[in-house]
Amino acid sequence: MPFAKFVFQPGINKEGTNYSNEGGWFDADKVRFRKGRPERIGGWEKNTSSSFLGTCRKIHNYSDVQSNNYTILGTHLKLYAKQGTAINDITPLRLTTSAGDVTFAASNGSSTITVTDTSHGAKKNDFVTFSGASSLGGNITAAVLNQEYQIDTIVNANSFTIEAKDTSGATVTANSSDDPSTGGGNGGSSVVGAYQLNVGLDVYVPGTGWGVDTWGSGGFGSTSDVDYLNQLRLWSIDNFGDDTIACPRGGPLYYWDESSGTSTRAVLASSLAGASDVPTSNLQIMMSDVDRHVISFGCNPIGSSTIDPMLVRFSTSESAVDWTPSATNSAGGVQLSTGSKIIGALQTRQEILIWTDVGLVSMRFVGSPFIFSFNEVATGMSAVSPNSMASAGGAVYFMDNGGFYVYTGAVQKLPCSVLDHIFSDFNYTQSYKVFAAAIPTHNEIMWFYPSSTSSEIDRYVIYNYLEKSWSIGTTTDGFTRTAWNPAYILDNPLAAGKLDTTQNNYLYNHEVGHSADGSDFTAFIESADFDLDPDGERFMFISKLIPDLQYRGSSDTGNTVSMTIKGRNFPLESLSTLQTISVTPNSTFTNTRARARQSAIRIENTGSNFGWRLGDIRLELRQDGKR
Repeated sequence: MPFAKFVFQPGINKEGTNYSNEGGWFDADKVRFRKGRPERIGGWEKNTSSSFLGTCRKIHNYSDVQSNNYTILGTHLKLYAKQGTAINDITPLRLTTSAGDVTFAASNGSSTITVTDTSHGAKKNDFVTFSGASSLGGNITAAVLNQEYQIDTIVNANSFTIEAKDTSGATVTANSSDDPSTGGGNGGSSVVGAYQLNVGLDVYVPGTGWGVDTWGSGGFGSTSDVDYLNQLRLWSIDNFGDDTIACPRGGPLYYWDESSGTSTRAVLASSLAGASDVPTSNLQIMMSDVDRHVISFGCNPIGSSTIDPMLVRFSTSESAVDWTPSATNSAGGVQLSTGSKIIGALQTRQEILIWTDVGLVSMRFVGSPFIFSFNEVATGMSAVSPNSMASAGGAVYFMDNGGFYVYTGAVQKLPCSVLDHIFSDFNYTQSYKVFAAAIPTHNEIMWFYPSSTSSEIDRYVIYNYLEKSWSIGTTTDGFTRTAWNPAYILDNPLAAGKLDTTQNNYLYNHEVGHSADGSDFTAFIESADFDLDPDGERFMFISKLIPDLQYRGSSDTGNTVSMTIKGRNFPLESLSTLQTISVTPNSTFTNTRARARQSAIRIENTGSNFGWRLGDIRLELRQDGKR
């Protein structure tokens, strides 16, 4: 019998059944399409051995005028500035106490220390650094006390607890000499507490009232009003020249002076010289590149401390701190009229796009007297999260609560062959975690999202905007990502990873090699069912397979990709494995014995030293009997 060449349509299609998608691909993981052919995605490796605390939801990279490169990270616990291989803590301080406001109390045989500080304003997991403390008299020495701590529990408005540790992080247990009941001290009258910005959450909490906060964050049975600031911590970050502006969603504007070095912290922009009417609450901030205004999307009006979620305000040009409109500057503001809140904004080459909960608005610099124009572009759609949009290939792509869109001066909905697969298994409660990732070198936009059974990102979808094909996958094998920075300044895309068992997380370079940071990862693609004749009546017997694979990165003859022939007799039957073939770079053909009315092909490998690209598979088929 002659060989039959199988050429499957590019992209994954899950809009119909497996059988109805004959001639296409039905499932995949860690596979992209390039020039119509499926191939294993590139690998990834740690950008630096330095880790950071918390879940990172924003990465911003820039270079100063002296070509120093900075990467700014915003996590739910900290704000960092990375230079070189070092990740430096620049988290702003919320409060620094006067000497003597803080006292300590230890109990014999316990590592728990109770800290008393009237009206401390802290939350569970906040960070505080103590200085000026003296020994309690025993194991709790000055060195133990005078360091950074993460708060364990909030006792009340005037006290909280920490877990004593030495400078290596090992737990320290108090003895009788530390206990005040047996003569222990309280740290002395010179203790100063420097409290960092209240931490946010790494999970979105819907609603308010009893039990809506994280476990142990307040008194038992107490209510908790979850607002913008103490919700899922999302950052907006941009550079103002060589410096950095940053804002936790719902919080104030912070400023980090690059010239002061990475050992200094960001400070409130409102505390800087010349500051005037700087917004105290912002949903998002950005620097307008062309006209050099700092813009706030969803902020408090002048004279009010309450967020107006539809208000856009901007500073005067060339200033991050002067926000008072006058006849001699370009500061101002506009309240958008359609919608109830701003979801997010993205800067493109000629305009700034603003997504409200009901549509899209174009913001353009026009100069005096209006400074900016605002035009409604489209309604009837939105953005699923503040980071669900990305610019690539001269267009802007975004995801809303039920589809994908492209903006090229007008908004068009993208036909999507995996739409139901995504949105029928989507955790809408955690939708604000969704982010878009641009990979221009491969003409791709990726969206990372949480499935219905996961509170964290565990799935992704890839759209090749040049070839208009889709692929899907999971975040298994260490592929959980929470933020992304395209390779515009850096050589490779930079992503923030999240480990399941620790707060210590890492940055990863992507499209590097073929491993998962030195370990294996699994990539596969599986076809839809195919049969022997148009009516699907006859059984077929597959007697030979000729593989066609391009191996990448290594020509080692031991490199193996498995090709599995699956089969079933009826569409609602489960696919059975009929035969698995190991394909190496030297493989020619393989004799097979696979019989079914419907068959499918699965290509898969688990490895770390090579990639692969699929060509055309040829099968020797003949009609077989029904027995």
